[in-house]
Amino acid sequence: MNPSSTHLPAQAITQPGWVRITHWINALAVVVMVTSGWQVYNASPIFRSFVFPSSITLGGWLGGALLWHFAAMWVLVVNFLVYVGLNIISGRLRRKLLPLSIKSLFGDLRAALTGKLKHDDLTHYNAVQKAAYLAVIVDIVVVILSGLAVWKSVQFPWLRDLMGGYDNARVVHFFAMSFLVAFFVLHVVMVALVPRSLLLMIRGR
Repeated sequence: MNPSSTHLPAQAITQPGWVRITHWINALAVVVMVTSGWQVYNASPIFRSFVFPSSITLGGWLGGALLWHFAAMWVLVVNFLVYVGLNIISGRLRRKLLPLSIKSLFGDLRAALTGKLKHDDLTHYNAVQKAAYLAVIVDIVVVILSGLAVWKSVQFPWLRDLMGGYDNARVVHFFAMSFLVAFFVLHVVMVALVPRSLLLMIRGR
């Protein structure tokens, strides 16, 4: 890594305030939704041989978990709409996440797996980051829709049918949330490898 790369102009690596605020709200909402969701899952496991340890769940029991889950759900939905909306209106989504090609994705993925992927310029997302952020945006949409299909199955029969029925909607919701957890863990690992990215998301530069 070029030593001079650590002295990028402050204005070149600025994250807008709304990006930082929605980022941290989203992180908190996801943690609450996932841990309370695990408690809800334990009350009626999809996979009978698998349940989550009570030490990593939130709510204490089904009723308490549902209260936490629904509260975090509204925070996640509103925050997600604000985040995506401002990204589209400001043009940030197009600038940061597009274009994305299969060639660049596999090239950067190969570089990442061999430890050769550079992080000198935090203002630029590599193809792996672009794909991950786009995938998690789509995944959150699936989480919301599948959760709605489970929660309001009678009120939204078309959504339930789109998911393949109530039981399938639960499975879709489970795996969509699992993908979100995997993204969250990978995100934390990448922050640990590139600590400057954490400072960027805290102070904006």
